[in-house]
Amino acid sequence: MSNVYQELVKRGFIYQQTDEKAIEKKLSTENVVFYVGFDPTGDSLHVGHLLPVMAMRLLQKAGHTPIVLVGGATGQIGDPSGKSVARNILSKEVVAHNAECLKKQLSRFITMEEGKCHFVNNIDWFGEVKYIDFLRDIGSKFSVNRMLAQDSVKSRLENGLSFLEFNYSILQAYDFYTLNKNLNCTLEMGGQDQWGNMVAGTELVRKMSDEKREVHCLTIPLLMDSNGQKFGKTAGGKNVWLDTERTSVFDYYQFWRNCDDSQLRKLLCYFSAISVEEIDEILADSANINRAKEILAFEATMLAHGKDAATEAYLAAGSKFGFADPDGRVKTTSPIAQVDLSKAVSAEVPSVSLAKSVFENDGIWICKLLQEAGLVKSTSDGRRLVTGGAVSINGEKITDPSFSVTLEKVNSADFMLKAGKKAFKEVKLV
Repeated sequence: MSNVYQELVKRGFIYQQTDEKAIEKKLSTENVVFYVGFDPTGDSLHVGHLLPVMAMRLLQKAGHTPIVLVGGATGQIGDPSGKSVARNILSKEVVAHNAECLKKQLSRFITMEEGKCHFVNNIDWFGEVKYIDFLRDIGSKFSVNRMLAQDSVKSRLENGLSFLEFNYSILQAYDFYTLNKNLNCTLEMGGQDQWGNMVAGTELVRKMSDEKREVHCLTIPLLMDSNGQKFGKTAGGKNVWLDTERTSVFDYYQFWRNCDDSQLRKLLCYFSAISVEEIDEILADSANINRAKEILAFEATMLAHGKDAATEAYLAAGSKFGFADPDGRVKTTSPIAQVDLSKAVSAEVPSVSLAKSVFENDGIWICKLLQEAGLVKSTSDGRRLVTGGAVSINGEKITDPSFSVTLEKVNSADFMLKAGKKAFKEVKLV
């Protein structure tokens, strides 16, 4: 069995762990059953959720068996980790619907075939739990002093923490115990803000098991963008979703294509299938940076939406902005190298339809137009882009933040609206 542990290290997936040597040994010599939990607080994952998914994918490809746990029960409570205020409490029906949606999305990254993966929902065991029995048998194993010391709890005490949320750590720990007992799960993975909950799970398993079973957990670093904010939002502050109804495949591709130079190596290690050695070889020449961004965007889009969708988005972007390496000078094992660039002319570009009446008389304010086209979150964001010279109509820069777009300006025809280096929409008049 390959040493996937060292692959996790090389790609930067490990932040904390209970026992480095023990975990490496298990992953190198055994078929490890491991789990990652997802609370179904929404009906779609976004880019910020994907780092644990990519780690899970690596382990499965190395021969280990993942358990994908959706929190049909815990999702009705809400994890206080990383939150300054309580989450909204969702109905059981909404949580159940969200769980099914997440299963469908996760199946793009994880092989869900029987024997290669377990997909479980913790409502299946919590739904029948009797409160007094649970308090006596499980609650007695936890120290309140220890729970209060957890970062996820301490950070919330000033703003208020409900007893409901305070219980979350116990419920997550019981998940690990149940999965260990029923499926021989011996490793939990999750984000670094989950450390306290995860360690509580390893301790509960040992306390509840007669043979003091050896179980471990490791956390994955929280991914931040170049501005120190949580990764996964557009320049306009919108989440980048896997749901194509919320984020089109093209916009998904463009999000990766527009990544900050300083983030590129890290993102390639996390979100592409190409080797670390190949990544470093490509990035050794600074002239390759835009091709490396194309590779990242293609690889990430292919994982989320499939090869055909990634190819279409790549060709669409290239047809408008040009290709970074049309001659194939940069060698890569990514399937992007096999794409026929001659098909770029037929690729679709993203568009938005607006009533022609909007542009009549005095027209529409350029900042409002940018917002209506979905290129910025607010008119103030649009104003900053215009003032900075980052906005154009049919290739002509607009630098006056009070400018109005009229039918005369666009010759009463569809036009191309661009904001920033790579964000654009074809505006169709209807």
